[in-house]
Amino acid sequence: MKKVEAIIRPFKLEDVKIALVNAGIVGMTVSEVRGFGRQKGQVERYRGSEFTVEFLQKLKLEIVVDDDKVDTVVGAIQDAARTGEIGDGKIFVSTVNSVIRIRTGEDGSAAI
Repeated sequence: MKKVEAIIRPFKLEDVKIALVNAGIVGMTVSEVRGFGRQKGQVERYRGSEFTVEFLQKLKLEIVVDDDKVDTVVGAIQDAARTGEIGDGKIFVSTVNSVIRIRTGEDGSAAI
């Protein structure tokens, strides 16, 4: 099993969700996060003063899938979240050793 973590722009969430549902993915976790990368923040104006917002709001998606669905999930996220501008985000894929459904005690793929 693999865990796919994606950092995306907040307004792209609905597009990504639809793409994942169409790809057969039935669950994900979404967290509001802040961070910066090459985009290095942005300049905002408030009451006539300019200031730099260093940590930009993003969303973090976490999806655990069987190994054979990783490419499908990554492709769906990449296509749906891309705007072509700096700050579109990143996708991380890591190995998951074990998954256990608390309610039933199922483990492995059955628990996803």
